Amino acid sequence: MKTANCLRAAVLAASLCVSAPAIAQEKTGNKEGFSLKPGTVRIVLMRPVVDVGEQSTGGMFEPNADWTTQARGYLATALGQAQSKLGNVVVEYSDQSTGDGPLVTQYSHLFNSVADSVIEYQFFPGNRLPTKKRGKSFEWGMGDGLSRLTSLKGADYALFISTHDEYGSTGRKVLQIVGMLGGVGVTSGVHQGYAGLVDLKTGELVWLNADRQMGGDVRTLEGAQKRVTQLLEGFPGRPVEVAAAGN
Repeated sequence: MKTANCLRAAVLAASLCVSAPAIAQEKTGNKEGFSLKPGTVRIVLMRPVVDVGEQSTGGMFEPNADWTTQARGYLATALGQAQSKLGNVVVEYSDQSTGDGPLVTQYSHLFNSVADSVIEYQFFPGNRLPTKKRGKSFEWGMGDGLSRLTSLKGADYALFISTHDEYGSTGRKVLQIVGMLGGVGVTSGVHQGYAGLVDLKTGELVWLNADRQMGGDVRTLEGAQKRVTQLLEGFPGRPVEVAAAGN
């Protein structure tokens, strides 16, 4: 009995320390009036931010270098396959010996922060700010500093991609089972991804697809392809695919 009580106490403590991510009631948004015609712009695919690791028993993220390397390779392949189907010229980012690389990395992490804010304060109705109520315009940005980067000259938009995956450890899964027996909810695993299009002239976020409950095991090619499909769902300017007529 004493052991069972200790386990229940541990489960309760873990659930209080690790809050479950807010469920995004909406997953996609775009700037009011924004549209993109196929074949009209040049888009730079920024270097994806990819973090993969294990979720410890207590819910802490423990990075795994091997998993992250695998995921980066598979996601790069999946994105390469998807680029030609986005309706406009999409090229991979290159700093072209300009020295912009470190600053661009900072902007990639800034994009993550902006995407998090959009989820919390616009996509999730319970937290929606007064200025982000339904019917209000989608107004988010990253500042105009991107327009001054030499490595982005000649491009109209930047496509930012970010994924974060935590696979539940054995201890975390056991804790989840014990939690169920004790009537306490414990999550096992975190899988989130963001894709956003930024206007390089203004720094405005004109389209965002963000989900904290994504599918696809990015440690495999098939899973990475599924993840990329979800990330780019609803991408602006993509031609409508017409199903082939049956015989």
